[in-house]
Amino acid sequence: MRIAIIGASGMLGHHAAAAALAAGHELRITYRREAALAKLQDLRYEAVQADLDDRDSLTRALQGVDGVINAAAYYPTLPRRWQDDVADARRQMENFFAAAEAAKVGRILYVGGAIALPKRRDGLPADGSGRYQSPPLTSNGYVQVKWAMDEMSLQKAAEGLPVSIGIPSMTFGEYDWGPSTGQFVTGIASGKLPRYVQGRRNVVYAGDAGRGLVLALERGLPGKRYLLTGQNTDMDQLTATIARVSGMPAPRPAPLLVASSIGKLQNWRYRAFGGKLPTISETAIAVMSAGQHLDDSSGKLIGYTPSVGLDEMIERALKWFRAQKMC
Repeated sequence: MRIAIIGASGMLGHHAAAAALAAGHELRITYRREAALAKLQDLRYEAVQADLDDRDSLTRALQGVDGVINAAAYYPTLPRRWQDDVADARRQMENFFAAAEAAKVGRILYVGGAIALPKRRDGLPADGSGRYQSPPLTSNGYVQVKWAMDEMSLQKAAEGLPVSIGIPSMTFGEYDWGPSTGQFVTGIASGKLPRYVQGRRNVVYAGDAGRGLVLALERGLPGKRYLLTGQNTDMDQLTATIARVSGMPAPRPAPLLVASSIGKLQNWRYRAFGGKLPTISETAIAVMSAGQHLDDSSGKLIGYTPSVGLDEMIERALKWFRAQKMC
């Protein structure tokens, strides 16, 4: 297949691009700024300029491809009203789906987030089949954005668009330039993350997740979610592992209520007066506290199995961050 990847300069997009090439596919990537291509020197690709805020450019970029992976869906980065975040996310997703439909792309994969899945009442790992009956009762912009984009993807599939959803769990690995989830690695390794919020998580190596995304594009069914999992764990074990691998003291847990209250106050102050960004983001709090263990059965349906465990994925991520002088 000829596969287009939106967001190839990010961690998941880069690993998905590498996996697509390894599987024998032709690769086309979209980019907003030409400088981003400097991060992709290890890949062979055709590059086309496009932007999720520009539907026409997306349509042109997707002409002639057999499948597309959207690994650049909206992600809240600045404190603002969650309704504004959701509006921007919806607009970009509408542009993406309209462009893919206009270009007659046969396979469409949205890279979603496990935070969009409701927690099971019985406490068992989520298998990807659960769905909120109404919007989540939270003002957390990250949760609301991920839920809205997940719902849009399922609705587009119900309307006949060939959309499936690949959901990597909490991902660690190379090419996390942000960093995104890698901020836990860089924060602990540099001694700048003394506290964390407890919660259940599933973690996966970015290389495994990228391979899983390509499998989901190749084999996934419209309207289905595929969880790309690694290892069920919790924030206690995760932070202790990062500390041990990096040779730094382990951070201590902080009560969720305290962290949330500080985060809300800092966010309000930033929105009202500007100045320094909050040290505790609502997104980070959601990532740490609102997760759950995940079931691997949906991934097995497309032939996905992880190959890298917790210790090794942290070691690989830390090695890369140190090589970039990010910690």
